[in-house]
Amino acid sequence: MAKTPEKIVKDKVVSILKAEGVYYFFPATHGFGRSGVPDIICCVAGYFLAIECKAGTNKPTALQFREIERIDRCGGWVIVVNEENWEVVRDIVRELSAREGA
Repeated sequence: MAKTPEKIVKDKVVSILKAEGVYYFFPATHGFGRSGVPDIICCVAGYFLAIECKAGTNKPTALQFREIERIDRCGGWVIVVNEENWEVVRDIVRELSAREGA
């Protein structure tokens, strides 16, 4: 079975997170959690980082934007990545790691 374009983006992001030693997980709501939660939840040197993966020109849904705004208001970091910008994950992880103890 071929990977979807979004799955390819997720796999690239996960490869960065693993290489950088980041704690992460995929929240699976299955009707029991809150809808719109980003695809990947991370902890980087004590910082909360949420990553929403999209394919092509797809944008977050209204529910996803709601969750992104809530995370942002609470001081967490949120990024939306696709095939064009997934490498920004590495930059942000390294920036947050460099802040450790600052």
